[in-house]
Amino acid sequence: MYELVQAAGQSYYVESPAKLGLIRQDEQKVCLIDSGGDKDAGRKVRQILDANGWQLTAIYNTHSNADHIGGNQYLQKQTGCAVYAPGIECCFTNHPILEPSFLYGGYPCGALRHKFLLAQESRVEPLTESVLPDGWRIIPLPGHFFDMVGFRTADDVVYLADCLSSQQTLKKYQIGFIYDVAAYLQTLERVKAMRAALFIPAHAAPAKDIAPLAQANIDKVNEVAEKIVSFCIEPLCFEQILQRLFTNYGLTMTFEQYALVGSTVRSYLSWLCDAGRVEAVFENNLLLWKKTGDAL
Repeated sequence: MYELVQAAGQSYYVESPAKLGLIRQDEQKVCLIDSGGDKDAGRKVRQILDANGWQLTAIYNTHSNADHIGGNQYLQKQTGCAVYAPGIECCFTNHPILEPSFLYGGYPCGALRHKFLLAQESRVEPLTESVLPDGWRIIPLPGHFFDMVGFRTADDVVYLADCLSSQQTLKKYQIGFIYDVAAYLQTLERVKAMRAALFIPAHAAPAKDIAPLAQANIDKVNEVAEKIVSFCIEPLCFEQILQRLFTNYGLTMTFEQYALVGSTVRSYLSWLCDAGRVEAVFENNLLLWKKTGDAL
């Protein structure tokens, strides 16, 4: 873990729970794509920098989930590096309490205020083309989170952030976190058609051909959607739908999983409602979801 691997040319990645990108700008200066989940991850990255005599100039955050920005504060304090994040992700990274608050839908209790969901604050500036190293391109990857992006480096290496889960992760967790299901599926279709020297997803093995894994993620989204629609043959409240999904997939409910999967299931219901496949009805002061008459 935390092994430095050369992807191509000046483009590297750090093998870690959420893979980090490391790109050499010259013999001394380097930049990072994401920073890991916490201060300890930041320390391990600092050890890599020191061992190679490298100076960290910037961190480019793909999105604001805590496992991607958790090392920001430590590395920024240690090196004085700049930190950049795209769109709304910049606000969430500057104010990380927004992540657990968004997931829970209100002020998060202590069980949700931990490093997996709540990173330390860092000083972050908006990501724009003007702050990119030479030869880089920003790749919009919305869906998993608000304004998530990936990067294509001058070596034609593409860092894909969290838009793909490995086959093992799909099998183990079944329901991956999604903010906007429609945007996520569109992103996966674009990724499926991409070509690059190497693709580096944060939570899957690097691959030269990313299409099979993109299709597997698309298939899993459609599978979860079909289950939700099938449950809603009878009107159900959100908690009942969530319970049936956990039971059907053999998952274990915790406060953290309630927030993460619960937020995702609400996003599925919004998408299915907008598509006319389920509808919301109010009975006895309960919001219930039911399959529409013309839903397939």
